[in-house]
Amino acid sequence: MRQAKPGRTDRQLSQEKTEAILEGGMQEFLTHGYAATSMDRVAIAAKVSKATVYSHFQDKESLFIALIQRLVEQRFQSIFGTVDEQILQMPPQVVLRNFANRALDIGTTEPQFLNFMRLILGESGRFPQLARAFVRNIEQTAFRRLCHYFTHCPQLKLSDPEATARIFVGAVVHFMIVQEMLHGKEIMPMERDRIVDSLINLIVELPLTDNFAKGSNTASSG
Repeated sequence: MRQAKPGRTDRQLSQEKTEAILEGGMQEFLTHGYAATSMDRVAIAAKVSKATVYSHFQDKESLFIALIQRLVEQRFQSIFGTVDEQILQMPPQVVLRNFANRALDIGTTEPQFLNFMRLILGESGRFPQLARAFVRNIEQTAFRRLCHYFTHCPQLKLSDPEATARIFVGAVVHFMIVQEMLHGKEIMPMERDRIVDSLINLIVELPLTDNFAKGSNTASSG
């Protein structure tokens, strides 16, 4: 049983127990999957009583959704929610590269994040409500942030900012899933800079370089 530390307030103790339950839940879900995980297992992993687990979370589904919310807050807020306003005033190429690289850094350096994504995808058929909860939380962070940027960026003149935001996130997530989760980098490797560069070029209307312009003029005159 988890021992209380001296000098802690009731609120601090409750927060500590909540964190312990979330950590224990993550451990059990990743080890045994959603269906095979029980609140008894979570209580043992968290070193708290089963009653304590239920006093914080109504059932297994609410615990899993709380983990989704925490994952989104910690990971996606670090990508879209803490961007310095000075960065947002920079050229779109710089802003979008910053977004993409932050996302791919998480997707390629944090095994727990990838394993949790695998779990959500693997359980989405039997437990669609879990996948919907994940998408709903992503929509409230990543999509809204990008839509706001694409809509209000003066350098971009996009006919459909919402669709463009989905294209941007979709390309980044697809690269992450294929290369990292499905081990595609061993079969069809591609440098992430190529993906990021091409994605940005699709969204941002870059000015023609001198060499490109000369080549076009030469081809036309020929």
